[in-house]
Amino acid sequence: MKLEDIPRLSLGFLPTPIEKLPRLSAEYGIDLSVKRDDFTGFGGGGNKVRKLEFLMADAVAQDVKVLITTGGHQSNHARMTAAAARKFGMKPILVLRGNSPAVLQGNLLLDHLFGAEIDFLDPDAYFTEINPRMQYHADQATARGEKPYIIPLGGASALGAMGYVAAVKELAAQYAAAGETAPDLIVAPVGSGGTLAGLIIGCALFWPDTKVAGIAVSGSAVPFSERIAVMANAGAELLDFDKRFEPADIRIENGYVGAGYAIPSPEGNAAITKAARAEGMLLDPVYTGKAVAGLLDCVARGSIAKGSKVLFVHCGGSPALFPHAELLTRDRAS
Repeated sequence: MKLEDIPRLSLGFLPTPIEKLPRLSAEYGIDLSVKRDDFTGFGGGGNKVRKLEFLMADAVAQDVKVLITTGGHQSNHARMTAAAARKFGMKPILVLRGNSPAVLQGNLLLDHLFGAEIDFLDPDAYFTEINPRMQYHADQATARGEKPYIIPLGGASALGAMGYVAAVKELAAQYAAAGETAPDLIVAPVGSGGTLAGLIIGCALFWPDTKVAGIAVSGSAVPFSERIAVMANAGAELLDFDKRFEPADIRIENGYVGAGYAIPSPEGNAAITKAARAEGMLLDPVYTGKAVAGLLDCVARGSIAKGSKVLFVHCGGSPALFPHAELLTRDRAS
């Protein structure tokens, strides 16, 4: 099956722009640009819109009435899934890691505005209870005569990964139209792994000389390289693409998670401030702040060579800034 033959619904405001970052480039000695997938628009924007274009096509074809997914407290994926559910007349149910807060802020506020039913799970029990809990909601929907559809964490599946196969095709066309050579390296945050799987397949298809690196922003019970290789292979099979990926082919940069997923790190916070003041670009404390901190540290350590042409995929997430206003303004003069 060719990419264009896979059912897809238009959600994002595509193509998203590519922006050069001249001041960070000069400071770090690389040619750094960013793919502004924070500008995908729908539901507040972010990278998950691309995955949802394929996942929602599948759900709509099945006449789904209840859309169920999961994520952290400030999950961009959950927020955009709730928006997609409403666009297609479905009820969104979000099973989120964390206790119910007194005040809904950031993405949680947007979840509420989209009318999502939010089921909070204790953080310590989340990873053992999440799949049974989503299945519980699916069973309840079925009992009511409503067809459910479960989208995995982050939309990370072979079908969801097609969003970033399509993104690389989009990028290749943009670079060609601008008369630009392809980047040496694409860098993206890695949480659930679907975005990186799609980028790896897409580069193998459309930009074979471009490498891909993921900056881990969470831990993983199964090493990311193994999980992503499995997903990339399933995606290649979906496309009838005669290519197989081994864990050794998947580059993951670790050491930038900090205290844990969705817990702001000093390095990530510093990257947020640096990007805002050097380039007028907003990052977030869950994904892009830590990922940019990792990217710049890789340059400083030499694992990304000086002079490299690097493209960073901005996956969105600015609503997650606002619950951390106190933390992010500690440098404010009293």
